[in-house]
Amino acid sequence: MADSTFDFNLFIKESKDVLVNPKSYFSTMKTTGGMTEPLIKAVIYGAVAGILTLIWSLLNIGAMTNGLFGGAIGVMAFIWSVIGAIIGLFIGAVVTLVISSICKGSTDFEANLRVTAALMVIMPINALFHFAGHFNIYLGLIVSLAITIFALWLFYNALVEALKANAETSKIVTYVLIAIFALFMLIGLGARRKARQFMNEFNKKDVNELFKDTPKN
Repeated sequence: MADSTFDFNLFIKESKDVLVNPKSYFSTMKTTGGMTEPLIKAVIYGAVAGILTLIWSLLNIGAMTNGLFGGAIGVMAFIWSVIGAIIGLFIGAVVTLVISSICKGSTDFEANLRVTAALMVIMPINALFHFAGHFNIYLGLIVSLAITIFALWLFYNALVEALKANAETSKIVTYVLIAIFALFMLIGLGARRKARQFMNEFNKKDVNELFKDTPKN
């Protein structure tokens, strides 16, 4: 695919292939062709994730998006989702390159950038299931962990098939990353419970109560 064109139909097909048959996709994916294509992919994935987050906020679904300021938070989440996707693409490419190097895979930056862009298909998936934590914080944790494990499985296939990394080393690194993410999720569970409790208490307050101590002119 040339840098000057972007085939949206092909983009949809490739997104499906990454999720359904990652081994086959990454074994045949192009690792050259310019940086425009992966950048557009990242923007689209970020925008879709942002739209889903905005929808959940408008429906008052989500630990940090309900109540008085839910809509505003949702709009900001959409904007930052797109910006974060662009920034995350390049940071992710560097991280992928380092891990690929450790696993004796490709250290070509463009190849790692393209792999990172393909893996960002997980952003809309994560945003789609973000509502789980609204109903039960433990359900949210389980869903989040499942998505993380799935994302790392995709990452493993990308390392081995696209970046030609050593399979055994890549497997060990993947297991280590799963353990690290699981640990951080457990640590963050308490913080999320506190944040949710605070937001629930805050949203119960009446607007007049919030400003009752404001001096009158």
